[in-house]
Amino acid sequence: MNNIVLFEPEIPQNTGNIMRTCVATDTKLHLIKPLGFKLDDAHLRRSGVNYIDKLDYEVYDNWEDFINKNKGVYYYFTRYGRKPHTSFDYSNKQKENLYFIFGKESTGIPKEILQKDLSHCMRIPMTKNVRALNVSNSVAIVIYEALRQQDYNNLLREEPLDEQHKGADFLERN
Repeated sequence: MNNIVLFEPEIPQNTGNIMRTCVATDTKLHLIKPLGFKLDDAHLRRSGVNYIDKLDYEVYDNWEDFINKNKGVYYYFTRYGRKPHTSFDYSNKQKENLYFIFGKESTGIPKEILQKDLSHCMRIPMTKNVRALNVSNSVAIVIYEALRQQDYNNLLREEPLDEQHKGADFLERN
């Protein structure tokens, strides 16, 4: 199972966007306190649109609380990582829980956490003109790379036809 972990997120709009991505990709979201916002904040709900009620998520008091309750393979995203995110095998043939961990917007993941598992620290390649991508963009890039390697699991490949969707043949219809 794929999991997105936000270590002490500060900006509700980023978290709301990530919530929407998690619903779209059937990915569980883990939020590690302290949070820089209230979960019922209007900005958070606006970013997550109408999907938050479909979100599978859990909130933890701190990093220790999270690691004590979640076992699997941890991947850390940091601008100091030396491997690109595409250099790992996320195909998950062993059916382990995969945790993609992103730090808070202002300071990232603490060095003390990263130093314990340098082999799983990675960065998304970019020019020297940008220090880091927006965390919600980074989450989307990474989760879709994992899903690509997993052949998109059970995600829909075509637009369904129902009261909310126009159907796969929408472009062909007059």
